[in-house]
Amino acid sequence: MPKTKPINREDMLELTRRMTPSRTSMTRIAGCYLDKDGFIDGTFNTNYLKLKQSEKITNLNIAKTIPFAPTNQNLKRYCIPKKSMKPTGIRQLLLGIKTCGLKNDALLDTFYEYIAEHYRSTHDYAIYLYHNIYDIPLKSTDHESLWESEEIYEYIICAICPVTGDYEPEKPECGFIFPAFCDRSEDSSIIDIYQQNPEHPKTELMKILELSEK
Repeated sequence: MPKTKPINREDMLELTRRMTPSRTSMTRIAGCYLDKDGFIDGTFNTNYLKLKQSEKITNLNIAKTIPFAPTNQNLKRYCIPKKSMKPTGIRQLLLGIKTCGLKNDALLDTFYEYIAEHYRSTHDYAIYLYHNIYDIPLKSTDHESLWESEEIYEYIICAICPVTGDYEPEKPECGFIFPAFCDRSEDSSIIDIYQQNPEHPKTELMKILELSEK
């Protein structure tokens, strides 16, 4: 089993405080729709600010399901094994997707196809990716936030959701945050994994993210 680390709930609260329509740090969304057999029915990729207000709220609700989840229960932190740090591994792909701000369709298509090949589902589903940039404010000695920022936390949230009807998303069944936000800083050696049902997790996600030994 991969090594785990406890999540500091204060770190997640710092992120979730920003996840409102007026304060969100989200810049772009991308994703695809798949049938239960993994056939990609279509893709999307757009600037978050160009969405209709109702679409902004829908996507924000999907994205914040992950960091809002009970920490160390539905949302757990895993250390990425050294074997998964290779240049051709999934971590490198995720770093590329993050760094390009979801603007490189070739990287995104590679990610979608990899999930489609390995994810097991009994229903149609969608992959949602959200790119975020958070200016981490300095904190004074009394822990009050200052206006100045000394570091930027750039990250992606991935949510895999069942869809019904005309691609209407339901609540995410699994997902992740990468890189992790650890001690108010970015850490690309760890990843936070969300499972809607921890007692019956989507174990294939662990394999896709190269966290499983099998």
